Amino acid sequence: MSAPHCYRWTGLILHSHFIFPIVRTVKVITLFVSICCIYGLLFSLPLVYAADGDIDNVLFSAESLFKALKEKNHTEVWKFLTVKSKSIIVDDVSREAKKLGSKVSRGQLSGDFASGGPIARAYWNSFVETFDPDVVLEHSTWKINVVKNEYAEINILYKKSEKPAILKLFKEDSMWKVGLEETFRTRKWFFY
Repeated sequence: MSAPHCYRWTGLILHSHFIFPIVRTVKVITLFVSICCIYGLLFSLPLVYAADGDIDNVLFSAESLFKALKEKNHTEVWKFLTVKSKSIIVDDVSREAKKLGSKVSRGQLSGDFASGGPIARAYWNSFVETFDPDVVLEHSTWKINVVKNEYAEINILYKKSEKPAILKLFKEDSMWKVGLEETFRTRKWFFY
């Protein structure tokens, strides 16, 4: 049984019209995978470096916020907060001030927080009494969870905890800002 275009394979005769298309398909797939790997390596390198820069900036902003809290540098704290966090804080303080009979406006409160005035000092000093920044800075491990175009998450795991806190950051005006209220607002309501 030696036909010119036949191959013997485990007792079966397979014709060339069956074998050659499979070999050709395997070669095409191998070539395609090779091209994809080369393309991926060549064109993903700039993306990795860009992501590394973003990761550094995300970590810098988060760390700067907690260091500013620790050092009681209230203007720096305000600088690293998102617009939404600032708005929520001003709304909360305004609401409490009205309950106490104060007629301070939202604009005055925003200015006070931006300049590190007496209301800002009272607010952040009270905040630090219930939240020790060293827990995050010295006694926790940080791990980047997500970094996208305008959004990032850092998992912060305190050494005595089983689950991490997920700190949310948002890019605003080309700078990463910490979503303090976006991160912890839901937890806040559980304590009241």
